[in-house]
Amino acid sequence: MKRIVASLAVLSTLWSVPALAADKLVISSWGGSWKELIAQTAAKKFTAETGVPVEFITGGTIDRLTKAKLAKASPESDITFTTAHVGWLYANDGLYETLDLSKIPNASHLVKQARISPYHVGSWAYVYTIVYRPDLVPAGMTFSSWQDLWDPKLKGKISAPDFDASHLIAVAAKLEGGDPAHWEKGEAKLKALKPNFRAFYSNDAQSQQLMQTGEAPVQVMLSMNAYYIKSQGVNVDVAIPKEGAVLGVDTVGIMKGSKHTDLAYKFINALLDPEVQAQIADKKKGSPVIDNAKLDPAVAKLPGVFTTADQWDKQSLVIDNKLRAEKTAEWRKWFTENVIN
Repeated sequence: MKRIVASLAVLSTLWSVPALAADKLVISSWGGSWKELIAQTAAKKFTAETGVPVEFITGGTIDRLTKAKLAKASPESDITFTTAHVGWLYANDGLYETLDLSKIPNASHLVKQARISPYHVGSWAYVYTIVYRPDLVPAGMTFSSWQDLWDPKLKGKISAPDFDASHLIAVAAKLEGGDPAHWEKGEAKLKALKPNFRAFYSNDAQSQQLMQTGEAPVQVMLSMNAYYIKSQGVNVDVAIPKEGAVLGVDTVGIMKGSKHTDLAYKFINALLDPEVQAQIADKKKGSPVIDNAKLDPAVAKLPGVFTTADQWDKQSLVIDNKLRAEKTAEWRKWFTENVIN
């Protein structure tokens, strides 16, 4: 009899192992420091609360979108982190679930700029703005306006991303009295900026190197990268032009077809927890996407870190994310042909 009981106990244990092993949440995100950021903050809290481990699938923004399209019938991940405008491409291809925000209590505190769509919401925010080496630009130059980039004294000193022209497209249109929807108004303005460019970068590492070496001491740069190299001893200043810095919001969505939607909702709620949002802001020097996070005062005062509705409204230049998704390829092609080449 004891042998039978013992055998049943062993079988019960063996049967339970696959069930436990299958009970995990799979997240698609960028690799490197971004994966570590999610793992050390939201994923850590989620696992502590649920006992469910988190696994990651990592890759580039567009590479992951392509893979998701191919695996549409059986998604590899339960949750995807991507940029706000690329998130619209997921949504347009039917890859995201419609979010039920009633299952995400912390979402009640989302700022309006982070309520991206019915399918994806903000996870953290940042700006692309003017970052410069004060020791390597004309004395007294502080970049109070985007117009300052066109100063002839900056000939051969500027760099900008080659993978996303939307920042300068929006800026040039605004300076010419237009907006991103009528971006053509800024075409001549952008062409006039061509002599001031020194280089174009394709990734964060190149961006940081151009600034660290001083090869291009003025850059349209991700604020988080600027604060990282500043922490490494590089003398840089981050300017917020009077027209506003170009807002970027990274987002999270639940993949349609996920077998763990309840867990996915719990994860997003953990991500939007005030303490987690404060941790993310502290690690990356970006903006929390909720209005009740309590930041370290030293972080909260950094240019480009928004903690009040007034800052979000007055210091950010917002490109409609759905429009951006539709126009990014067209803008990049135009910018490459008319400014880069």
